Amino acid sequence: MLEVSGNIHSLESCGTVDGPGIRFVVFTQGCPLRCKYCHNPDSWTTDVNKKMSVSEILEKYNGVKEFCKGGITVTGGEPLLQMDFVTHLFEKAKERGIHTALDTSGILFNRKNTEKIDNLLKYTDLVLLDIKHIDNDEHKKLTGLPNANILDFAKYLSEIEKPMWVRHVVVPEVTYNEKYLKELGVFLADLKNIKALDVLPYHNMAVPKYENLGIEYPLVNIPPLSKNEAIQARNYILEGMGRI
Repeated sequence: MLEVSGNIHSLESCGTVDGPGIRFVVFTQGCPLRCKYCHNPDSWTTDVNKKMSVSEILEKYNGVKEFCKGGITVTGGEPLLQMDFVTHLFEKAKERGIHTALDTSGILFNRKNTEKIDNLLKYTDLVLLDIKHIDNDEHKKLTGLPNANILDFAKYLSEIEKPMWVRHVVVPEVTYNEKYLKELGVFLADLKNIKALDVLPYHNMAVPKYENLGIEYPLVNIPPLSKNEAIQARNYILEGMGRI
């Protein structure tokens, strides 16, 4: 059988924010979104052909598995751009008893054709769903694309009872907004599969990377979110969910 390979941005051992436990993280290359706060703009394009096979990645994992007992997370970029590769990787991982997590925006989800995503989810233990903005117009300003597919994917994961962590980056002047955060909570309240809510405070540590790539950083005048603001943002979401 022909070995399945993926276009890989990078690998990271001992990831602590990419799912439960300490994890081995695979960053895929290519993303259709252009999030203004993206910290990996070098992962956007699909023409950086650093190919790695499933066997090569699992061999790398084997070298650190004693430290990465949480499992394997595939993120990006946007891993759904390489669905066949991620499916094969997760299938082989499950054969070895490795926990699998998919970190995605769900932007490529299409309810009219779920055959491939269903096959991938069969081997996926947990989905980390990145909801960028609850408001469609604001989502387009923030990422360049509408949010309909993302929200529909969240509903679909709830319908099939696939465990999900919701992740939401809170940016001053962009998503740090009581109205929008409560609206996000109202949306999440109807989902029955949420196992965790990660409110991620915006930081500007990617600025040097943009400078090195010769790309203008869109949020250059936006300060990082404070700890107190992050707590308040989470409370707004939980209030919308009816949890407080």
